[in-house]
Amino acid sequence: MATLLEKPATFHGGLHLSAEKAQSLTGPLKPALIPRRLYVPLSQNIGEPAEAVVKTGNRVLRGQLIARSLGYISAPVHAPTSGVISDIGDYPVPHPSGLSATCIVIDSDGEDRVADSGLKMENVFQSDPADIRQRVRDAGIVGLGGAGFPTAVKLNPGPDHVVDLLVINGAECEPYISCDEALMCCRPNDIIEGIRIMRHALHAKQVVIGIEDNMPNAIDCLQKELTRLDEKEIRITPVPARYPAGGEKQLIYALTGEEVPSQGLPIDIGVVCHNVGTAAAIARAINNGEPLISRIVTVTGAGIHQPCNLDVRIGTPIASLVEQCGGYTDDAARLLLGGPMMGFALRNDSVPVIKTSNCILAANTKELPDPPPASPCIRCAQCTDVCPASLLPQQLYWYAFARDMEKIQDYNLFDCIECGCCAQVCPSHIPLVQYYRFAKTEIWDMEREREKSDLARRRHEARLERLEREKRALEERRARARKSLDKKPKVGNADAKKSEIAAALARVKAKKTESSDVAPRNTDNLTPEQRVKIDEVEQRRSSSKPDGA
Repeated sequence: MATLLEKPATFHGGLHLSAEKAQSLTGPLKPALIPRRLYVPLSQNIGEPAEAVVKTGNRVLRGQLIARSLGYISAPVHAPTSGVISDIGDYPVPHPSGLSATCIVIDSDGEDRVADSGLKMENVFQSDPADIRQRVRDAGIVGLGGAGFPTAVKLNPGPDHVVDLLVINGAECEPYISCDEALMCCRPNDIIEGIRIMRHALHAKQVVIGIEDNMPNAIDCLQKELTRLDEKEIRITPVPARYPAGGEKQLIYALTGEEVPSQGLPIDIGVVCHNVGTAAAIARAINNGEPLISRIVTVTGAGIHQPCNLDVRIGTPIASLVEQCGGYTDDAARLLLGGPMMGFALRNDSVPVIKTSNCILAANTKELPDPPPASPCIRCAQCTDVCPASLLPQQLYWYAFARDMEKIQDYNLFDCIECGCCAQVCPSHIPLVQYYRFAKTEIWDMEREREKSDLARRRHEARLERLEREKRALEERRARARKSLDKKPKVGNADAKKSEIAAALARVKAKKTESSDVAPRNTDNLTPEQRVKIDEVEQRRSSSKPDGA
């Protein structure tokens, strides 16, 4: 059973980084303008992409379902504003590969008319948890901390698990990103209400909000809201500001001293972890009937004239947000989606904001200098010292470099959270995380190929079994036919068969005799004249016959 520590524990590794959050927190949280055209990707979460339920030319309202989820690990997509579906096709999406994916394009009508989503619940705290999970699923809510895991799945730990602790992640540890801090300062009521709904749905025994200790305003705002509500069952615990304290496993360890098992889940130790943004989204869905059609995005960096946090509709092109923040500065050099540690470079700013987009970082060369060429590994082991997952990054690198995908899994590759600490301290400037991502992708591809092969093998075996069943059934039918023939009279009963034939012949003969004994009825009751004529005919026929005939 996971229990809270009085004082946060110190996890292994990590780095003390400059926060760089102040530049985007100087102004209030503002709603972003709705662009004339929005590009809404069908894939915005971990799992199966959604399937479009609208066609080109359809008119839609804000919050209307435009793509339904496929499968358990999936989330539906809703229209971020009212307008007309102008196209459904492939457009650039925010992904490290730079490839395109299917998007629903909406031309805004500027009216932003809202649809009745049917998500709002009355008396939520008397409702069945299954009903709450279904509303959360229908609202398309996914984890807003960056992973994008469907929230309804995490709200359903299963009957075999007891939730001892619900951890709310407010430890926004990566530099430059301040969207969670802005949310905690501006909408603490939504966060607390969402936490209370999740606590009811999970039957969680304890609840704690973990926030880095360099966010005093956020801590103060949430604490005031708890005091206003006289809520004493939700606790706020500041954790030391050290990257990556916001990692799920690292935050749980800091709060409880318990380690999530290798390749395991927090629920394995009785813990469920959700982001503060996710909690607020749940409250807005349940209390206001709003599906997830917007999120807070930090637009920051020295390459932006007016860094700030914006409440952005999903599907808004990044170029539109940059324009609303005063545009690029002259020394803007690199554009990233996410922070400098875990974000990835964008090839252009035409890609849209999706549910997992938390930060747009336009940096100059001083903030993010171009990485120098990589040199050979010198085995200094600094990467091992800073790895918060207690891995051996150097060994992972060697096996990824050698494409030894079996050996690299022995070193717990999938426990790597890709925080980038190892690459940050590497004196050889080796892009270690890129090697790990490559290895993971290769292994996933191999796994998919293996699953396809297993499926084909199972189909082949099922076909052989079906043919064998049909063969056995045919043999059984033949056996039954032979058995029925055996019951009929055999050659040894020839006398009985002859008797049957003789009886049949006798019946035929009797029938013929009976028919021959019947006198023709057309000679009865003749008149004398007719009888005379018949006699004459008979006489002529007799006289015409030759002698002896």
